[in-house]
Amino acid sequence: MRLIDILAVALGGMVAFGLRFGEWSLYPNYQIAVLLAALLAAAVFSRFGMYHSWRGKSRLFQLRMLTISWLTVLLILIVIAFMTKTSATFSRQWLAMWGITTWSLLFLFRLALAQILRVMRKQGWNHRRIVIVGAGNLGRDVAMRIREAAWTGLDIVAFIDDDEKLCGTQIDGIKVKCGIPELRALIETEDIDEVWLALPFPAERRIKEILHDLRHSTLTIRFVPDIFGFRLINHSVAEIAGLPILNLTESPMRGMNRFIKALEDKVLALIILILASPVMIWCAIGVKRSSPGPIFYRQERVSWNGTPFKMLKFRSMPVEVEDETGAVWAKPGENRATEFGAMLRRTSLDELPQFINVLKGDMSIVGPRPERPVFVEKFKDEIPLYMQKHLVKAGITGWAQVNGWRGDTDLNKRIEYDLYYIEHWSLWFDLKIIVLTIAKGFVDKNAY
Repeated sequence: MRLIDILAVALGGMVAFGLRFGEWSLYPNYQIAVLLAALLAAAVFSRFGMYHSWRGKSRLFQLRMLTISWLTVLLILIVIAFMTKTSATFSRQWLAMWGITTWSLLFLFRLALAQILRVMRKQGWNHRRIVIVGAGNLGRDVAMRIREAAWTGLDIVAFIDDDEKLCGTQIDGIKVKCGIPELRALIETEDIDEVWLALPFPAERRIKEILHDLRHSTLTIRFVPDIFGFRLINHSVAEIAGLPILNLTESPMRGMNRFIKALEDKVLALIILILASPVMIWCAIGVKRSSPGPIFYRQERVSWNGTPFKMLKFRSMPVEVEDETGAVWAKPGENRATEFGAMLRRTSLDELPQFINVLKGDMSIVGPRPERPVFVEKFKDEIPLYMQKHLVKAGITGWAQVNGWRGDTDLNKRIEYDLYYIEHWSLWFDLKIIVLTIAKGFVDKNAY
């Protein structure tokens, strides 16, 4: 892998030089830059864990780490060039083309290698033989997931369990052995590569005993935490102050993700407001003519981290309509809106001013729909994990809405879709939801 990376860096530099200058023989200073980049890549990539085993890791994770590692190398090179006052001797166009070309080659080479390994593993090559300690629900779930991901090349040889009723039986075709002596025998006779501990949290003493018994072994030993019973939101493993931390619930809007989301919101909101300005002017005139009062209706809603904000809508009801009723959940057959306001609601045009909220930073274009504080207080005790929707900013449209869960629909299903969005957030997922919102139109049977 190191050789492939060095080749990608060198080849990328040569291709970029050929495209920029029309020749393939690098000038001496460019040769030094490429050589330095190759050496830096070997060091930086190793620091970012690029040469650790990523068996079972998603392609998206690998792509993200590759991008961060290569950008770090380029940043170091730029800093060195400025410190040595040699930046003016290099073409900026070449540097940009080199960055893109090398990143593409790094990705393509690794993709090709991963595909070769996947084919090899399906043919029985490059496999790891593992033993799972624990034949309970956790161990069985681990075995099922491993079998479903055959491309990882992990072969389950046996379960080890202390339950005498399970000893000598088979679970889904996998034999169950008893106790540590059986585990030692397997290690000695079955060419075992890894031992996975799939025991519940209360079995801490047993885990320590197993680790003590295997202290002389050179096997890879992995611990699978018993977290499958929890509803996990964007879970991950981190290290803080040298301590391994398992994040059970965390907002995806951290670091670069937060910047990307904010940039996406600001750019798209500004474009949409400019394009929609004639329609918004027409709506404003219609609201003014429909009944006395302001054009905008400002309503307190709850967004990211439970922060309240004033959400803007085109006013669709007379100003005094909620003086007697207070906050009311919109339902079919409601007749509080003006004739023009009802049309705005049916077509969702009353939502257009919320792009101003997006520019202000109160909302996002895509995210769970915000709710009034009074309903948040009501639903947080009635709907499981309701408050987890506030791990991201509220949105104008969302995964629940494009799947038909808006208005007076099942809140449990809506929250289920909102949490799915939070767990699987990406820029591409946002763009997909925006495209689906446009494709399905703004008229909805549940909008009233």
